[in-house]
Amino acid sequence: MAEPATLYKLMVLYMLDNVEFPLTNAQITNFFLEKEYTDYFSIQQTVHELDSSNLLSIESTQKNTLYRITPAGKETLKFFQDKISVSAMEDIRCYCKEHEMTMKAGNAYLADYYKASDQSYAVRCLVREHGVNRMDLTLMVKNKEQAEAICLNWQEQAGDVFACLMDILVK
Repeated sequence: MAEPATLYKLMVLYMLDNVEFPLTNAQITNFFLEKEYTDYFSIQQTVHELDSSNLLSIESTQKNTLYRITPAGKETLKFFQDKISVSAMEDIRCYCKEHEMTMKAGNAYLADYYKASDQSYAVRCLVREHGVNRMDLTLMVKNKEQAEAICLNWQEQAGDVFACLMDILVK
């Protein structure tokens, strides 16, 4: 059996390989904590080491860090997947299936902001489906408070905004 640190790395790769969308740090961590595989600090170290080894890719926003398995990560998993116990793989598959809708929703509607050169703020709002951007909208606002409000509201309103825009533009 593999040592715990190696096993956790393989389990993270297996988890990322079993979903069709990126996972947040919280989603990965929640699995390990909920199933009591390890503690918070160990899983953070695991994710950091996977990133350092280029076995996963990272996309950061103001609010989240999203992780995807890289081709090198897939190759590594292919060679060492047999080191993961059948019960651990089943735990991962069940967890991903049980939480698929909430995990997917958390990654389907993304919003981030940055300060533009003219002292305004640019807010980038995305609607993603199966890892593909279905809508990419950038809004310019006057201040940071407006930018933060849009980012916060985007999670709940993005589906309606996207549907409304499609209805208006496809007529």
